[in-house]
Amino acid sequence: MDISTIALLALTPLLVWRIYSRLKAMMVRQRSIMQRHYTGALAFTLIAVVAAGQVASELPLLAWLAVGVGGGIAYGVWGLKLTRFETVSEGYFFTPNKRLGMAIAMLFVAAILYVGFEIYANQGSGQPTPRVTDYVFFLPSLGLMAGYFGTMSVGLLLWRRKLRKAVDAA
Repeated sequence: MDISTIALLALTPLLVWRIYSRLKAMMVRQRSIMQRHYTGALAFTLIAVVAAGQVASELPLLAWLAVGVGGGIAYGVWGLKLTRFETVSEGYFFTPNKRLGMAIAMLFVAAILYVGFEIYANQGSGQPTPRVTDYVFFLPSLGLMAGYFGTMSVGLLLWRRKLRKAVDAA
């Protein structure tokens, strides 16, 4: 083991802690901003579509991605049921379920870190660098993350539209 490998292994817990603390800070009461919800819905849909386009010719990989997206949508619906919605004089606020969002996000972070370590460990071995999609657990975790956060964004948009219709009807 060379010094850069030891340094990488030593700094990994710090990296994971920083990612965790940043995600934890994002899973609190937030102001509902329509542009953010539209951006989230579009971005996470594009992530899933681009990933599907990359593996479209390989049906088993496409199936794993579809399983992840389906699971993410189911978790997103569950997460919306656990989300606290508030309408106050200052505006519209929501508080997502912290545990569910953190678990899904950290699962995806773990998948990225594992793939990164594998690619780093195989440097100089003469083996071709594998694609990210060559790891069977990566596509389901990507689909889970995209499905969950995309569903949350769409659910927040629908909540705000329902409020808007109620105001217009009154």
